[in-house]
Amino acid sequence: MDLSMRWLKDYVDVDLPPRAFCEGMTMSGSKVEGYEMEGAEISNVVVGQVLEMERHPDSDHLWVCKVDVGGEAPIQIITGAQNVHVGDYVPAALHNSTLPGGVKIKKGKLRGLESNGMLCSLGELGLTKHDFPYAIEDGIFILGEDCTLVPGTPICPAIGLDDMKVEFEITSNRPDCLSIIGLAREAAATFDRPLKVEAPVVKGCGGDIHDYLSVEVLNGELCQRYMAGVVKNVKIGPSPRWMRERLRACGVRPISNIVDITNYVMLEYGQPMHAFDLENVRDHKIIVRNAKEGETIVTLDDVERKLSPEMLVIGDSTAPSAIAGVMGSEMSGINDNTHTIVFESACFKGSSVRLTAKKVGLRTEASARYEKGLDPNTCPIALARACQLVEQLGIGEVVGGVIDVNNNTKEPVKIPLDAGWMNRFLGIDIPESQMVEILRKLEIPVENGMVIAPSFRADLESKADVAEEIARIYGYNNIPTTSLTGLAEGSYTPRQQFDRKIHSTLLALGLSEIITYSFISPRLYDKILMPADSPLRNSVTIRNPLGEDTSIMRTTALPSMLDILARNYNNRNPQARLYEIATEYLPTQPDQLPVEKPDVVLGMYGKEEDFFTLKGAVENLLSQLGVSGCEYVPCKDEPAYHPGRCAKLVLNGKEVGILGEIHPQAASNFGIDTRVYVAQLDGDALFEAHSTEKKYHPLPKFPASTRDVAVTCDEELPVAEIEKVIRANTGRLLEKLELFDVYRGSQIPQGKKSVAYSLVLRAADRTLTVEECDRMMNNIFSGLESIGGEIRK
Repeated sequence: MDLSMRWLKDYVDVDLPPRAFCEGMTMSGSKVEGYEMEGAEISNVVVGQVLEMERHPDSDHLWVCKVDVGGEAPIQIITGAQNVHVGDYVPAALHNSTLPGGVKIKKGKLRGLESNGMLCSLGELGLTKHDFPYAIEDGIFILGEDCTLVPGTPICPAIGLDDMKVEFEITSNRPDCLSIIGLAREAAATFDRPLKVEAPVVKGCGGDIHDYLSVEVLNGELCQRYMAGVVKNVKIGPSPRWMRERLRACGVRPISNIVDITNYVMLEYGQPMHAFDLENVRDHKIIVRNAKEGETIVTLDDVERKLSPEMLVIGDSTAPSAIAGVMGSEMSGINDNTHTIVFESACFKGSSVRLTAKKVGLRTEASARYEKGLDPNTCPIALARACQLVEQLGIGEVVGGVIDVNNNTKEPVKIPLDAGWMNRFLGIDIPESQMVEILRKLEIPVENGMVIAPSFRADLESKADVAEEIARIYGYNNIPTTSLTGLAEGSYTPRQQFDRKIHSTLLALGLSEIITYSFISPRLYDKILMPADSPLRNSVTIRNPLGEDTSIMRTTALPSMLDILARNYNNRNPQARLYEIATEYLPTQPDQLPVEKPDVVLGMYGKEEDFFTLKGAVENLLSQLGVSGCEYVPCKDEPAYHPGRCAKLVLNGKEVGILGEIHPQAASNFGIDTRVYVAQLDGDALFEAHSTEKKYHPLPKFPASTRDVAVTCDEELPVAEIEKVIRANTGRLLEKLELFDVYRGSQIPQGKKSVAYSLVLRAADRTLTVEECDRMMNNIFSGLESIGGEIRK
């Protein structure tokens, strides 16, 4: 809804800067999308009077004009227009002026003579013939008597192109605000100003409307009210400038005085209206009925539209004249030969208008208002206002009386005004008298402790709705901050906190989360080399799958991870590091729900990725989760993994995961021609073992002792076994253990390797003696020899 600030001031005095007005209206519930000054793109264009004209010596179509632009001396402007005469007042764009669309005008020379600007047409000012009907479209705009004819006057105020337009976003529950008066009511309440809306007065010329017209409504459910008035001796012509300006500012194109009056009333009161040529109403009888099967109508936009029986039409004894609430027919339109008209002011059921407009593919300003639900009580006021404008403009005689078919039976909604409840509900403390005053400003009466919802406020249905009205006018910024009462304190469950820790840790390690479907194809088990007798092949089968590819629920998330890694690899992504907290479904008894087992799955490939990169990510994750005591045990019997580059994760003797390089054949089955590394961790087992406790370790007060140990052992002996021996023989005195060398070469027997560690030993309460350190080292040597190691001296 575009609001003309000039029009608004007819009803409420709001003398505020545009920004302050917009902020205030938004804070009170009428959201402002933006505001714009008409003619803002036009600068340095003034009213000019043509004093002299002579032919250009080197052109047979150019005129050299002396133009008075309000300066000390006239300026010379050359134009090619042929409709300019001496004495005319015209828009003159001076040197360094700007026109709509960013057009810049500068002085220059035309055929050797200086031209200090340009005379402007309607189009160059962003206007059309509808804005100034007396002007011509293909020539210079000759200003009429309705403009300010003083040379040097800026052109925008001179022609009325200086209104401030404010765009509002009106919600569907407030159709009353789709009008100037509705927004004026909101502005008056917002800024505590009096609202000045007078009831329209119609003098009339006598006579009886029933001698001219009759109305019959056959569907009272869809037509809640139908009113009609008749105007005779109509004089069709342009509307006055003030009306054209207001329509233009609100985004409506001026057409002719009668049509403009219907649009003017629609914008002013929010009530759509229509004007019929009485001569085109057969038998001078209007029938409001449902359309007939196969019936058609040619609307005002010259398009034939098919109607169906559920649609409501306005017709006569032979054919439809309008689609109710949407658009009239071309035969019902007003033309220059019209001398008697019928003003229609009606209220149709919103849902019917919305469905009809959608089916015929035509959405208009009228249908946009009707579909939100209008107030039947606005019909007589709007009809009276239209007749009043006819008399005010002197373009016709209003026949006495109106026809009113009123099918509205809705009773006013009454809501108790419980001040105590309102204060508790809103968290404020204001007296009931202040609440009543706020509602009075919104024209919501309160009688005997009951709030009576006005007919134009169909959105008021409960105490909460009334509280909202009080709160928005009282000021949301004035409501004190309070905590909610009677509600449990919201927090994450331990499992949610655990999952969030997994996400944050893996994201920090550079992995990206993926989400895969739990439904997979049985063929994926073959692609990961799963044995035919594996219990994991016993999957839950979907009774009505979308296809074979989604026919079972996965018992392992490994195929899903490999599928995504393969997609990235085949899309030529050089590197991928992915993770997912994936749910696996393990069947139990027949006709019982499966066990849903969450697994943390990590997958990666790329030049910088190897087994130890994956192992480091797993160790970092376990550290952040507070899971300690995990051991890595070599694994050679997992078909999906490389037999020499795979390890099981063991915690307290229980397997809680597996990690390693995917078997080359399995990777090839997925179309991956590079090394792929995957880790599968049991989410439930990790949750049971995790700890959120953080222990503080003070800075050491005593010096450390460092020792090195090198041991030669079998190639197959895991370094984890060596570390276990070292830790077992040092206990809490081992502060740091670091592997710094693994050697295989000529000095080491075939099938052997040399492993070297650096140890940092420290006691928290004393300085370790050489004897204590030697004793620990001897114990380490004995332990390493017991597992087949040979100490290198």
